[in-house]
Order: sequence, then C-alpha cells, then structure tokens
Amino acid sequence: MPKTATSRYDVAEHLRTPEEMAAYLEACIEEADGDAAFIAKCLGDIARAKGMSQVARDAGLSRESLYKALSGERIPGFDTILKIVAALGLKLHAEVR
Repeated sequence: MPKTATSRYDVAEHLRTPEEMAAYLEACIEEADGDAAFIAKCLGDIARAKGMSQVARDAGLSRESLYKALSGERIPGFDTILKIVAALGLKLHAEVR
C-alpha cells in the first residue's frame, strides 16, 4: 500500500481577505468558551496572514513581542489585544445574547 503524503495545514495561508479574517476571528470567539489564549492564537493566525512585521509596526509593538503575545501560550493584556485588533483592521463589537 503506497504511503499518503501529507502536509501541515496552516490557516494563515487561507485567510486572504479582511472578510475572511473577520469571519475567522468571529468563529474563534464563538468556539473559545472563555479561553483567552485561544483567541490570542487566532489573532496570531490572522497577523501571520497579514504579515507579522507590518502588524507589529501598526500596533506599536516589536515583532518579537507580537509573536510572544499571540503564541497561545500566554494571555496578553487587553490593551495589547485592542492594539493588535486595530492594527489588523478589525474591530470588536458586542451583542445581546
């Protein structure tokens, strides 16, 4: 039986438009169930799709700080999240449940 070749899936390669990025973030927020590190990781996926260097500049952060904040291994401060969301060209909003 021949072996099947596989490759690692990277969602950042599939986030091409601002609408796709916004839909992805919305889906992540719905699935996160309160896990802030998961949402930070999703923001990291979007930032990689847009280009980490540009997002870091637009957010006023170093590239290294941006990678650390969005690694999913830590929970960045809300002020950092707001800077990153703005740098991504997205905005957060609230709805009544």
